[in-house]
Amino acid sequence: MDPKRWRVELNDGHFIPVLGFGTYATEEVPKSKALEATKLAIDAGFRHIDSAHWYNNEKEVGQAIRSKIEDGTVKREDIFYTSKLWITFLRPDLVQPALENSLKNLQLDYVDLYIIHFPTALKPGVELLPEDEHGKVIIDAVDLCATWEAMEKCKDAGLTKSIGVSNFNRRQLEKILNKPGLKYKPVCNQVECHPYLNQSKLLDFCKSKDIVLVVYGALGTQRVKGWVDQSSPVLLDDPVLCAMAKKYERTPALIALRYQLQRGVVVLVKSYNEKRIKENMQVFEFQLTLEDMKVLDGLNRNLRYVLFKKAADHPEYPFSDEY
Repeated sequence: MDPKRWRVELNDGHFIPVLGFGTYATEEVPKSKALEATKLAIDAGFRHIDSAHWYNNEKEVGQAIRSKIEDGTVKREDIFYTSKLWITFLRPDLVQPALENSLKNLQLDYVDLYIIHFPTALKPGVELLPEDEHGKVIIDAVDLCATWEAMEKCKDAGLTKSIGVSNFNRRQLEKILNKPGLKYKPVCNQVECHPYLNQSKLLDFCKSKDIVLVVYGALGTQRVKGWVDQSSPVLLDDPVLCAMAKKYERTPALIALRYQLQRGVVVLVKSYNEKRIKENMQVFEFQLTLEDMKVLDGLNRNLRYVLFKKAADHPEYPFSDEY
């Protein structure tokens, strides 16, 4: 497989590989697993690695990338690495120090993409999810446009090649796009997306603005307790998806991944299992017919697995709008 062929150009001229390796795992999973899995992913052919300060594994992920550079598997410029600005660091003066802290953990000189993880600013401090005595998150009033200006400065300083956002709705994207004196547009918006939540309206809007949609939860998320309603339907058990998997002699997961690639989005896939990490690379080996793409479009039921309900009262909570 030629990795260069499977890249798309961002609006700032940089290129992003269309298949990315997601590294988020629940707290029960030892951090050493992130190190091992990221190495396996690079060995399997993944060149786009996605992590975040919130995942608390950037030391391990950075170590994996560096070890694969040191053993000659890849060069630094072959790897596209994404990190994310956590929501307790959205005040403009905290943005660059947060990125510098990620770089220190990673032991890298720059990241390829730095994105605002979620648009809801929370109170700065040691706690990543600061809560009051009633278990409600403690909100911080920050203008996202001011945060964006600080992101632009990080790009100018060479700490990141590209800047983008995550979990933003159309209104929030427009706020940044219409900002007076905008220097750089967001290159991407990373959102939950799968056949049950196909985000077609947001995708069309992003395409019209030359913003790449990057997809997480493409296989229906990890169904983390406390974050995902455990009674929600399991995407990969969907009968339509399973029947299609039989037809193409692939797994339901590969059908769900291929669906995204053919829509022109960048898709992340997380697995810490060696067999599945390798298997996910097969997404480039087959194609779905237009009819089958339409069938998959028809599965949409606007089912969002990751609601982040704790922040639902925040004025910048993104999921109250239609898209």
